[in-house]
Amino acid sequence: MSIRLDLPPELESELSTEASRLNLPLSEYILRVLSTRQVLSNPPKNGAELVAYWQTQGVINSRPDITDSQAHARHLRHEAETRREAGFPEG
Repeated sequence: MSIRLDLPPELESELSTEASRLNLPLSEYILRVLSTRQVLSNPPKNGAELVAYWQTQGVINSRPDITDSQAHARHLRHEAETRREAGFPEG
């Protein structure tokens, strides 16, 4: 379905900036914003609902290259600790 919208210039600029930051076309970004409105008005109430939401959004199993999540987390933690010890700024 196609819908034509005449956005105020300020809103178009704001949405364009956000879309660019995420490397998305403006139309795809607007579609994502609109599709999340239900979650914003009715957020998950418990862990099971949150996991179900993440599954529908494709977050869970989005990194098939990570076969052992605990080992991956330990590796990331080690890298962060090593950077801190080497004098690199955090963040």
